[in-house]
Amino acid sequence: MIQRKKTRQIHIGGVAIGGGAPISVQSMCNTKTTDTESTVAQINALQAAGCDIVRLAVPDMAAAENLGNIIKKVNVPLVADIHFDYRLALESIRQGISALRLNPGNIGSEERVKAVVTEAKANNIPIRIGVNAGSLDKKLLAKYGGVTAEALVESAMEHVRILEAQDFYDMKISLKAHDVPLTLEAYKLMSETVDYPLHLGITEAGTARTGMIKSAVGIGALLAQGIGDTFRISLTGDPVVEVKVANEILKSLGMKEYGPTLISCPTCGRTEIDLAGIANQVEERLANITEPISVAVMGCVVNGPGEARGADVGIAGGFGEGLVFRKGEIVRKVDESVLVEELFKEIDAILAEKNK
Repeated sequence: MIQRKKTRQIHIGGVAIGGGAPISVQSMCNTKTTDTESTVAQINALQAAGCDIVRLAVPDMAAAENLGNIIKKVNVPLVADIHFDYRLALESIRQGISALRLNPGNIGSEERVKAVVTEAKANNIPIRIGVNAGSLDKKLLAKYGGVTAEALVESAMEHVRILEAQDFYDMKISLKAHDVPLTLEAYKLMSETVDYPLHLGITEAGTARTGMIKSAVGIGALLAQGIGDTFRISLTGDPVVEVKVANEILKSLGMKEYGPTLISCPTCGRTEIDLAGIANQVEERLANITEPISVAVMGCVVNGPGEARGADVGIAGGFGEGLVFRKGEIVRKVDESVLVEELFKEIDAILAEKNK
C-alpha cells in the first residue's frame, strides 16, 4: 500500500485536498467562460467522467462576471484561473467561485495582493500557486543557469512567502514542466520543503497518444512515492479524456475504484482465435459501464483460467471456441462467434447482483 505524505488540508468547495483526503482529479474547460451553455455542458461531461474539480479561464471581466451564471447550473467546485489582473480575482470571488489559481507576485502591488487575500479569507477561498517552467523569472534563470528543480521551487516559495506575509495559508502548489525528470525532481524537492498540498501535472504534455504516456510516467511515479494531493492530466483535445486517463492512473495504483478493468493477454503462438478483435469489442462495450468490475480476455485455454482467476469474469478461447469464467471457475463452453455476447451476459448478471 502506498504511504502518502501527510500535508495540511484545504477545501475547494466540498472537496477536501490534502490531510489524507482521497486524491482528487481536476481538469479545465476549453470553452469560453462567457459561453454559459457550452461551459456548463462541458463541466457536466467532466463530472460524469469522474472529475472532482474544474478550472475555468478568466481572461477578462466579461468572463469573471459570467461565473455566477455557470456556478448556479453545476454542482462541482470551480476554480478561476487568473493572471495579472487582481480585479478579476475579486470579481470571481463575488460571483461565488470555490478557489483561485493565481500567483500573487504577478498581480501587482502589496495593496492589490492584500485586497485579494482579504476577500479570499472572508469567503474561505483557497489559492493555488502555479509555477511553470516556461515562464520562470529571468533572475532565477540566470541564478541557476536555466530551468532547474531548484529554480522552480524558489519561484514557488517567493509566491508562498507573499501570501504567508498576509497571514494566508489556505493554499496548494503546483510546479509544472513538460520535462518528466525535471518535474519529478521539482515536486520531490517541494514536498521536502513545505507541507502545503501539491497539485501535480506534466504541462503541455501533448496529444492524447503521447501526452497520456508522459503523464502516466510522471504523475504515476510521484503518486507511487506518496507525493501529490490532486492532479490534472494536460492533453491537447477533449478534456473529458484527461479525466478518464487520470482515473485510470489512480486505479492502476490501487488508489481508486473506477469503472471496468480489462485484463487481456498479449497473444502468442498458442493463440487460435481473433483475440485482438475480441478484446477490442469488449473494451468498446465496457466503455458504457461505470461500475467497477474486472474482466479478463485471454487467448489460451492453457493459462487463461489461472491468469484470469482474480477477475470477476473472463473468457479464454482456442480453436474456434472458448470458455466463460466467473472468479476463475468455468461457467460454460461456447462457440467463438458468441463468445463476447456470452461474456456480457455474465457481466450483466454480476452488475445486477451488485446493484440489488
